[in-house]
Amino acid sequence: QVQLVESGGGLVQAGGSLRLSCTVSGKTFSINNIGWYRQAPGKQRELVASIRSGGKTNYADSVKGRFTMSRDNAKNTVYLQMNSLKPEDTAVYYCNADVRVNYYSDWDAYWGQGTQVTVSS
Repeated sequence: QVQLVESGGGLVQAGGSLRLSCTVSGKTFSINNIGWYRQAPGKQRELVASIRSGGKTNYADSVKGRFTMSRDNAKNTVYLQMNSLKPEDTAVYYCNADVRVNYYSDWDAYWGQGTQVTVSS
């Protein structure tokens, strides 16, 4: 019913920039909070940034001042602008969204398949 697709990952040198996109499609009656997570090899998945329906954002301390999250509700798309990238930012980045499929449904969390970000030193 609901699909999340991330894009925009790739290979960049330290100090470079990337912009990730996440588009939510399917039966999306309402979308509330959306988060970007990442998982590096040998580490647990961690929350990088989140955005509320009204646009309020929160960031992990490790990316604060370098990453910016935004959303386009008309397109059901969120973005993660990543500047001043560091090798420790290397990870698979996942999008997560809280979605109601219709008026009578509870909120459920959905995940995308992830997009690889690699930062070379």
